[in-house]
Amino acid sequence: MAKKSPRAATPALKILEQAGIAHTVHTFASGQDNFGQHAVAALGVEPERVFKTLVIDLTAGKGPRRALAVCVVPMTHQLSLKKAAAAHGVAKVCMAESADAAKSSGYVPGGISPLGHKQPLPTVWDESALLCDSVFFSGGKRGLDIEMDPQLLPQVLEVTFADVVAD
Repeated sequence: MAKKSPRAATPALKILEQAGIAHTVHTFASGQDNFGQHAVAALGVEPERVFKTLVIDLTAGKGPRRALAVCVVPMTHQLSLKKAAAAHGVAKVCMAESADAAKSSGYVPGGISPLGHKQPLPTVWDESALLCDSVFFSGGKRGLDIEMDPQLLPQVLEVTFADVVAD
């Protein structure tokens, strides 16, 4: 089981603390890769309650400037790029380059939180989160997850809920 840490000052945690949103912080050994799988194993919860934050490119890699956005999906599923494009109102998307995701968010890949980005991005969270009493997602560091009620997300994040997972 993951250890609970009283405080870890990441931008994501600061946002929740300042807003007075109830949440629990979990820390664990993140490993060197497959960070979501390590989180699922360490947290000891149903894997569909553990969500990964993915940064996508709304320009589909075309053009000199990237327009980035976020999709948050359960660890048990893959992102549907077609559904992500529709949810973000564009024709086509691709995954963002890791360097672009890190630069935009201010977080290291494998520890990107949907909260507290240096440059706030449009965010679509898979609607399956709303079926859970609480969800787990990166708190802004590898090996640090936040647990909270997904119904409270709109209080701290401009978020849309939609089906964005691959069938």
